Amino acid sequence: MSIALPPLTLIVGGAASGKSAYAERLMTATRRPLTYIATAEAYDDEMRDKIAAHKARRGPDWTTVEAPRDLVAPLRQADPTDAILIDCASLWLTNHLLGESDLVAEGDMLIAALEACAAPVVVVTNEVGAGIVPENALARRFRAAQGVLNQRLAAHADQVFTVIAGLPLALKGTLPELAP
Repeated sequence: MSIALPPLTLIVGGAASGKSAYAERLMTATRRPLTYIATAEAYDDEMRDKIAAHKARRGPDWTTVEAPRDLVAPLRQADPTDAILIDCASLWLTNHLLGESDLVAEGDMLIAALEACAAPVVVVTNEVGAGIVPENALARRFRAAQGVLNQRLAAHADQVFTVIAGLPLALKGTLPELAP
């Protein structure tokens, strides 16, 4: 049995909540060719290890596209028979914030590219607003920008799921039945 994905699905969760693993299970259940658009950049051994663990978990059935800042190009080039996973919007936003990009303009271009994409897309993002107020201005700016981006993505998404302790919950739409 395979599932059909709508044009845009958003999966939100905290750090180490299981959101990426759930997104990968959801994608695999489509039985489509799978494309993983990676936004992480490995600046240290810890991040290199995390990226390697993600790749190992996905296995060889995935095509990986490295796109730390430019998500528009791979979304425009998507084959309509594929299923696309962007992991994650938070690292993409971080890359733009640290690069001093115009975050509103980048968000506009991302939303337009998601709406125009020929293949169904799942976007993974972090929920960062449930914790304490960060102590420095850059962290507060990131938290605010992430909240705005998540709201924009959720408004455009056909379905939105949150993952807490590895358990998905539907915020918008209905959770699909996935094989265990």
